[in-house]
Amino acid sequence: MKKQLITAVILVGMAGSVFAANDKIVIAHRGASGYLPEHTLEAYSAAYFMGADYIEQDVVMTKDNQLVILHDHTLDRTTDVMAKFPSRYRMVDGDKRWFAIDFTLAEIKTLRVTEGFKIPDNSEKNQIKDLTQAGFPQRFPLWKSNFEVATFAEAIELIQGLNKSTQRNVGIYPEIKAPWLHRSEGKDISKAVLTMLKAYGYDSIDDQVYVQCFDPIENKRIANVLMPELKIDLKVIQLMAETSWNETMVLNKQGKFEPYNYDWMFKPGAMAEVAKYADGIGPWKPMLVDDKSTYDNIIVKPLMKEAKIAGLKVHPYTFRADNGRTPAYAKDFDDMLDVFYNKVGVDGVFTDFTDKAVKFLNKQ
Repeated sequence: MKKQLITAVILVGMAGSVFAANDKIVIAHRGASGYLPEHTLEAYSAAYFMGADYIEQDVVMTKDNQLVILHDHTLDRTTDVMAKFPSRYRMVDGDKRWFAIDFTLAEIKTLRVTEGFKIPDNSEKNQIKDLTQAGFPQRFPLWKSNFEVATFAEAIELIQGLNKSTQRNVGIYPEIKAPWLHRSEGKDISKAVLTMLKAYGYDSIDDQVYVQCFDPIENKRIANVLMPELKIDLKVIQLMAETSWNETMVLNKQGKFEPYNYDWMFKPGAMAEVAKYADGIGPWKPMLVDDKSTYDNIIVKPLMKEAKIAGLKVHPYTFRADNGRTPAYAKDFDDMLDVFYNKVGVDGVFTDFTDKAVKFLNKQ
């Protein structure tokens, strides 16, 4: 929950130095997902030993109310669900999609996990068999080795176990995925995630955990209702999206889902409102640095200064070293990190390449 807002006197004093570097962190985005299939225990282990400060878990719920780790609330981009359960799909905008919420944990545990692939559209005759186009061709090869979907409990126990055996204190960074979807199916995923965090000893603002969600309505409920009910006080991160992404959906007056409008978050004064219920924000990189920037002229958008004046942590996503993923204003991956850590002044970054970000910070 958000601590007391800083006073006007302190704000004035901070305004000239909002980009001062201190305590920069590396957040392993879906684990060491640049090297191993995302959100697998193997990817978490690799990120841990690469030196991550926090490791991210995206959490969705199964048909039998178990919490599993998947970036999507569907199974069809990273598993063989289309081959093993060919008829268990829902139609979404004319496409077949296999939802995790329609499968039990036992069924999901039978699936084979791979590096993310491009899902063929429904016009392709071999859409179930021909899953050969990797989303990131330079990464771990498709359908090699043996990986499975992890539960949230397994992920926590792995990281806590490594903390015990290595005497480190690596944190966790769970994202509550699509609470609106789970609620429409009669499931309270936010309460389930917070209850599990408490069961594993995460109950204080000082614990190494951030709880993140794209849904501002749900984040307010988490901070103002659920955490007080559970007698816990954890750090909350407001993830930021563009409205067109359909990341969060809300029911309109006709009882139909429509995209939540994120436009207010980019207006003056918005960060002070976010700071009433959250401890930080997770913006997309272009929300902080204008794409029109050049190497000699980095244009930092107003969002960064407003967030720091409001006392918010800033953890942008996603920093990737794959071909074509470096913006034009940076020479290479390290230069991109330099722009955000040092010129923009962010507190941490989400990256698929934990080792590279840790190495960069160690040179500072």
